[in-house]
Amino acid sequence: MVAAWDLPTRVFHWLLVALVAAAWASFEFSEALGDAVLKWHRWIGLVILTLLIWRILWGFFGASTSRFTNFVPGPATVIDYAASVTRGREAKYLGHNPLGSVMILALLGLLLTQATLGLFTVEHNDLTAGPLYLFLSEAGRKSASSWHHFLFESVILWLIAIHFAANAFYALVRGDPLIRAMFTGRKPARQYQDCDEAMVAGRPLLRAIVLLIVAAVIVFGGISAVGGKFLSMRLW
Repeated sequence: MVAAWDLPTRVFHWLLVALVAAAWASFEFSEALGDAVLKWHRWIGLVILTLLIWRILWGFFGASTSRFTNFVPGPATVIDYAASVTRGREAKYLGHNPLGSVMILALLGLLLTQATLGLFTVEHNDLTAGPLYLFLSEAGRKSASSWHHFLFESVILWLIAIHFAANAFYALVRGDPLIRAMFTGRKPARQYQDCDEAMVAGRPLLRAIVLLIVAAVIVFGGISAVGGKFLSMRLW
């Protein structure tokens, strides 16, 4: 077995899965949770935004398989790989294959967009609002809220379902343990198209923690610096 994914990348992946599910539940069941002003939903959204900023930073400082320079494919590469999949002759990748790379970039971009829109949205009244809602007109806030809902319900949920189905296909049909590798961080030793083993950056946990602090400063410090209002967001 060889190293495929570093620990911070794996923690990010599963934590993001849990937080996206929690964001959905905290909105859909806000009344049952006694949270009519969506405090939990908004805090979860800010944590998701912080994690996404962290992942962008990690795309430059993480292990080789996590770096954008190593898995952002060109259009021709994606088309050739897709054609090879239909023939059952696709190359094996230690990290993201070209189609998987497109999916990951799409999900990261859409989640980042949705979380950013959440900063400007208003639900029910001005007490149920994102911290930057005052920077938009009433029409702008309504538009941000509408897009915030649309992206999740009509785009992101479908992409998540496709992502899960694709991983199940590779695991069950192609014998490529993508899901297991995201738990263990390792894959069987073989010749891969991208690299034979991931190069893990020195002191990955310390590096990840420092970058997480930087991401939190960017999100929370940035909102505070421009005069954002954390209205009714105390949890207790």
